[in-house]
Amino acid sequence: MNLPTTPEGWAIHLTKLVKMFHEVHGLDRFPINVSAIATDYSRQVFPEAPITKVEGLPMSKNFEGMLIPHPDGNGEWGIVYNNTITSEGRINFTLAHELGHYLLHRTLSPEGLQCSNRAMLDWKSERGQVEAQANTFASYLLMPLDDFRAQIRGQDITMDLMCRLSDRYKVSITAAILKWLGITDKRAMIVIGANGFIDWAWSSDPLIKSGIFYRARQQVVPLPENSLAARQDMLVDNETGITHPKGVWLGREDVREMTIFSPRNEMSISLLVYPNDAPEGRWIDALYESEEFDTYDRFMNGTRL
Repeated sequence: MNLPTTPEGWAIHLTKLVKMFHEVHGLDRFPINVSAIATDYSRQVFPEAPITKVEGLPMSKNFEGMLIPHPDGNGEWGIVYNNTITSEGRINFTLAHELGHYLLHRTLSPEGLQCSNRAMLDWKSERGQVEAQANTFASYLLMPLDDFRAQIRGQDITMDLMCRLSDRYKVSITAAILKWLGITDKRAMIVIGANGFIDWAWSSDPLIKSGIFYRARQQVVPLPENSLAARQDMLVDNETGITHPKGVWLGREDVREMTIFSPRNEMSISLLVYPNDAPEGRWIDALYESEEFDTYDRFMNGTRL
């Protein structure tokens, strides 16, 4: 059997097996049971190097998880996640990410891989590309495109829809939004706010092409004063959102903002949806440097919901 060699190929390969198994046994396909796939599949296909342990251990807040070889050198592997993380979506994505490392990188890194927030965002280096590949695998495995497209077909794009997708696939809301941004033909953006400032943002390709994007962390940029993210007005239905006049967010047009807050309100996730048609002409209206990074590099950021 010829096995895949790319992140997308591996995810599609496993997705077909999972779909077949669940159809035969009449089981719900989602959310994906990553632990079961890791142990069962590796034991059958790589009996000389199986994954024999998947468990959580207390780790520094800067680490999400790791892929480690057995200390006895017997060929076995283990996946460890940071069990101080309380978000099931983050943990599930971490498990899939480490499985991606196992399938794609274990022969390149026989000593294993430790995945910190910083390493996963260092997408320009050789190590960063390895992390990007593991993130791409995880996104394709947990949120297969065929099912994801079926879930959003004919639906209004709302924060409630993103929450439902998050629940269906057992991923963070940020991950669900980024997945949508990666495939949509709409002009839209996610903005993560932390302590009153923009932590990071990512625009869909159509929005980037019209010149609307924030540049990466070269400046300290406050959240727009009149944005829902900055105001945190409990009298407004932030999840349903409001339409701002031009000048509140980037660009020269009205923008619809939908925002959710973390329990202690120290961070926010805003989904910005722009009109389908950009105004005449093209402008660069950015405060941050546009960077060609894989959508899912940002999944593993420790500040996301």
